[in-house]
Amino acid sequence: MSTDTHTSLRERVETLNRMILEGKILDAFDRFYAENVVMADNFTGDRVGFDTCRKFEEDFVSKLTAFRGAEVLDLAVDEANGLAFVKWHFDYSHREWGDRAYNQVAVQLWKDGKIVHERFIYDV
Repeated sequence: MSTDTHTSLRERVETLNRMILEGKILDAFDRFYAENVVMADNFTGDRVGFDTCRKFEEDFVSKLTAFRGAEVLDLAVDEANGLAFVKWHFDYSHREWGDRAYNQVAVQLWKDGKIVHERFIYDV
């Protein structure tokens, strides 16, 4: 598993985004998320550790009943501090959550080529 430390943060974020847009969500997770990653939606409790976070992603993907699209609306990268901000638009149907169409900002902290902390901020 490559850590992609030879590429810029912007290049890593753009590759991650491209993989998500291609439907390779779990492959992207395996490639770009650290073993000690912490993830959270809005300001709810944190999901801690690679296995816990990946299981959450697997559950999300398995319950998608329709995927109408995703689009990166904006991207900002602070190379010096390892920060990335990605504004997305998502449109899908989920077995438990129903139809969803919303904008979301992913705030990512990267270290050694991997995401160590990510918070998703949105309102649906």
